[in-house]
Amino acid sequence: MWKLDLDEEYFRIFDSKKLIAGYFDPDYGDLYPKENSEEIISQMLKNHDKITGGFIMVPMVKFGLFDSDLKTDLDKVETQVNSVLDRLKRWRKFLSKTNIKIHYVRISHTDQDMLTITFPFKFSKATPLDKKEMIVEMAPTLDLLQKLNLL
Repeated sequence: MWKLDLDEEYFRIFDSKKLIAGYFDPDYGDLYPKENSEEIISQMLKNHDKITGGFIMVPMVKFGLFDSDLKTDLDKVETQVNSVLDRLKRWRKFLSKTNIKIHYVRISHTDQDMLTITFPFKFSKATPLDKKEMIVEMAPTLDLLQKLNLL
């Protein structure tokens, strides 16, 4: 159901409808020398070197309020804010259920009305930089996000 597609040094995560669900940024470890990091990562990808995890970044919440052409009323604003609060509660439940202690929330680089969340992801074992093997490791977490209507 899930698919990874390499884009430079990170992977796009696609759902079953071939829509981008998020991104995976592998932890390539300490790369030395730093000035050769692109070449080193390229070799790691080519050789399917094993990694222990990385970071998953997905959309967290869209406010539906921060549009320069917004023209609405108080009832619609309240409805939207309550919807955002409900989504934040579901995110809190996900973070608690998966025991994720560290996460980062940022404004989406593609939509100023949306926040994204980035959290560390550890594979159950060292896993090759291979799309099929990595997605097998990530699928249960992505499935849970989808079950909680967070993707």
